[in-house]
Amino acid sequence: MSRYLRLGVNIDHVATIRNARGGEHPDPVKAAIAAAAAGADGITAHLREDRRHISDGDISRLMAEIDLPLNLEMAATDEMLDIALRHKPHAACIVPEKREEITTEGGLDARRLLGQLAPVVGELSNAGIRVSLFIEADPAQLDAAVSLGAPVVEIHAGAYCEAAGPARASELRRIVEAAAYAEGLGLECHAGHGLGFDTVGPIAEIETIVELNIGHFLIGEAIFGGLDSTIKRMRALMDNARASAAGDRTA
Repeated sequence: MSRYLRLGVNIDHVATIRNARGGEHPDPVKAAIAAAAAGADGITAHLREDRRHISDGDISRLMAEIDLPLNLEMAATDEMLDIALRHKPHAACIVPEKREEITTEGGLDARRLLGQLAPVVGELSNAGIRVSLFIEADPAQLDAAVSLGAPVVEIHAGAYCEAAGPARASELRRIVEAAAYAEGLGLECHAGHGLGFDTVGPIAEIETIVELNIGHFLIGEAIFGGLDSTIKRMRALMDNARASAAGDRTA
């Protein structure tokens, strides 16, 4: 039987649109509720240091008003650790963060930052929060995740999504190999960043990946087709790719 592939919907950029004008519309919590109705398995939100999209109030409301697990993306700072420990989301994904970047530019260098990350991972874990590290498809980074005691990794899929031709095939192989290596280490493997209708299939076929986190594409595409139908189409593409991979394996 094929392993189920979860879909986490990132609602950050609903808040980006709201913040462009101020006020309360569009409401990211309303988007999270709509995503749940459309088939999302979880909600992801990144509370950045500069609060450029999701706000502290959004996190409070998400915890209070949605039934799906909340995955809080956060930098490994004292401020964000305090917020996570106060709200106790289902999961916390530690990501690299630079104030000057438009979006997350790559994976966390967990190997280099072992000393900084260890106490953060420890405190989150002790509070019952499932810790994930957003990293590149690199065995050394996966080894570092094990050393830190993080049970989950999310592989940065941006390079794969941005590449074309042989370069994309090469990036896909890196993700396939990293996901297999992660499973061998006992890590749960997720993937995210940049995935869209044209790129999700080959990633969804990787059965050692159990969750995809997708946000910007879904929110952008919803302008043309609505959030409900956009999420349902993504969910169908994921399910069909996973079923096809299972069929190929048993043929």
